Amino acid sequence: MNAQTPMESYETLYARLQAVVARLEAGELPLAETLQLYEQGVQLAAECQRLLDAAELRVRQLQVAEPGLDLLP
Repeated sequence: MNAQTPMESYETLYARLQAVVARLEAGELPLAETLQLYEQGVQLAAECQRLLDAAELRVRQLQVAEPGLDLLP
């Protein structure tokens, strides 16, 4: 199962991740479904992290382009 469809935003992916976590925390799922949800959650978390990393890189690139800016430590 692909964690993302084209053009999904960080916010959409994060909301999907939260829904997966809520279902896992609720318990009472069969083992196979629990494993499937866990795998989906790992994929969603990785995609969220990738988008955050890309955003941080973009901010750092902007800092280099505009030397007076001090947006990140």
